Amino acid sequence: MAEAQLFVSQDEFTCSVCLDTLTDPVTIPCGHNFCLKCLTDCWEKSQESSCPQCRHTFTTRPELNRNTLLNEVIKKLKKTALRSHPPQNYAGPGDVECDFCTGKKFRVVKSCLTCPASYCQTHLQLHNELAAWKDHKLVDPNRNLKEKLCEKHQKSLEIFCKTDDSCICTMCVVTRHKNHEMVELETEREEKQVSDV
Repeated sequence: MAEAQLFVSQDEFTCSVCLDTLTDPVTIPCGHNFCLKCLTDCWEKSQESSCPQCRHTFTTRPELNRNTLLNEVIKKLKKTALRSHPPQNYAGPGDVECDFCTGKKFRVVKSCLTCPASYCQTHLQLHNELAAWKDHKLVDPNRNLKEKLCEKHQKSLEIFCKTDDSCICTMCVVTRHKNHEMVELETEREEKQVSDV
């Protein structure tokens, strides 16, 4: 019998907790899939058993059994992905590598100043799907994210202190730059570009 062709990508089999391909996948009653370890860890840290994706709460903790069919599909998908994945998505010399890819790293499409981390297309999509991370500040790929963070508070530099002629975070505004003349970093950048012309 001929094997049916199914066109899916490995992205569709990603755990929304670790943002990686499902390992020992389990399906819970609401229909969502997670890595067995990820879900177990989530539930051990919480008083209640709820779905990390849709937040559905279960009155009794569901028994977690490995989804063997899904596991086999993922194994086959990984084998075909290794044979046919386009190499242009992999990070090369000079490219910023995704912080969440395991094994061979993919090229970053955006860096997040709030996290701070860099994401390939797959992991960025998952980052954007989580409601808590929707307001995070995304920028073009940047290998020097640490330079865009306040050394003292590890928060993104969003304010320019005109008094001290320096970039600062929101915590610095309250702690060390009270009553200083300040503007948003973007505003200062635009003003300097206009004055340089």
